[in-house]
Amino acid sequence: MYIITGGAGFIGSGFVHQLNRMGTEDILIVDNLGSSEKWKNLVNLRFTDYLHKDLFLPSLIKGSFSGIESIIHMGACSSTIEKNADYLISNNFHYSRDLARYCRANNIRFIYASSAATYGDGNLGFSDDHDHINKLKPLNMYGYSKQLFDLWVKKQGLLYNVAGLKFFNVFGPNEYHKEDMQSVVRKAYFQIKNTGKVRLFKSYHPEYGHGEQKRDFVYLKDCLEVMAWLVERRNVNGIYNLGSGEARTWNDLVKAVFQAMDIEPVIEYMDMPEELRGKYQYYTRGPMEKLEQAGCPLKFNSLEDGVRDYVQNYLSREDPYLG
Repeated sequence: MYIITGGAGFIGSGFVHQLNRMGTEDILIVDNLGSSEKWKNLVNLRFTDYLHKDLFLPSLIKGSFSGIESIIHMGACSSTIEKNADYLISNNFHYSRDLARYCRANNIRFIYASSAATYGDGNLGFSDDHDHINKLKPLNMYGYSKQLFDLWVKKQGLLYNVAGLKFFNVFGPNEYHKEDMQSVVRKAYFQIKNTGKVRLFKSYHPEYGHGEQKRDFVYLKDCLEVMAWLVERRNVNGIYNLGSGEARTWNDLVKAVFQAMDIEPVIEYMDMPEELRGKYQYYTRGPMEKLEQAGCPLKFNSLEDGVRDYVQNYLSREDPYLG
């Protein structure tokens, strides 16, 4: 059995789909559906059971499950603007810590989601070398909650027993419930569809023009392939970047959306909210050499190909979900 926390969420439900493609359906999904639209991510997927996250951990520790092959821990509060620090530490750090302890004690494969938000403004670089972890200074509480768990993993000597993934800017199907945290690809698609244009934040950094701020954009399907590769290789452990390895501009991204929709680009630039200006990353790029040296075949979609697949095979269709 595979257990996927956050299994109704963006990357989690994507990985359920990936396991289904690999012929696996013995899957327990752990999440908190509440009154959100996340349940729609599950409709096309095949799995054994669903359990609320608050019920799962006590049941796991009590020994209610047997035959667990792997726990893929994607569950977290992923909002970069969440201000409740106690909630983030409890949900993103303590919960993760308890899961990791259980997996170590029971020899269960444990793969978890870290985040590129741990790198802060990027002034300290984006190296996923283990010696670099202690130097990082996240810009927001979400990034810090992820950093706390990375540091705990290192301190506990678990870097050779678990696999953590620092996801960069992931876009793709099944992100529709994420509201403000949806990718700019999806936001741009509907802006173009409704108004014929896209609005991006202005730059407040002299080295970057408007829309020329850079991010490492990575397509969901490429992330799922890497995760599947890791699940099957228990000997590959540590914390790894998971991005495309390239830094592209926001202008590049939205132009790719226009191109996928066969519409001429029209881009406007708007003021960035004051509260974001001091916490804004102007450049991210995930060096991927460490994962490549571990033997992972990195054959990623280009930004344009990933956007085209997402727009034409999901966003523009009546059923835009994986499955």
